[in-house]
Amino acid sequence: QFVESGGGLVQPGGSLRLSCEVSGLTSDYKVIGWFRQAPGKEREEISCISTTTGGTIYADSVKGRFTISRDNGKNMAYLQMNSLKPEDTALYYCAIDTVHCIASMFGGFGSWGQGTQVTVSS
Repeated sequence: QFVESGGGLVQPGGSLRLSCEVSGLTSDYKVIGWFRQAPGKEREEISCISTTTGGTIYADSVKGRFTISRDNGKNMAYLQMNSLKPEDTALYYCAIDTVHCIASMFGGFGSWGQGTQVTVSS
């Protein structure tokens, strides 16, 4: 249902673009977003976008550095990550939900993929 790509190793200050293709549930979700989890840390919802309005929400930790976008026609979502920091190192998951972004960002998304690893290190 989810095909995530774009993770990898990048130096601090660098950029990566994550991609996510959602299939099989194309009519059942209202928002798509990303959360991350680093070893020993709690899951952190970092961004969400409405598939209908295009409205977005970002966690304070990534605001101004990350940009989420979507292509409804292709059932794709993207996360452009700039000015990456070592603390951004985590497994990044693409996720969807049938509720509003506020609910997903604070309550967690309903379904998600396998994740793609992002490592920021010199």
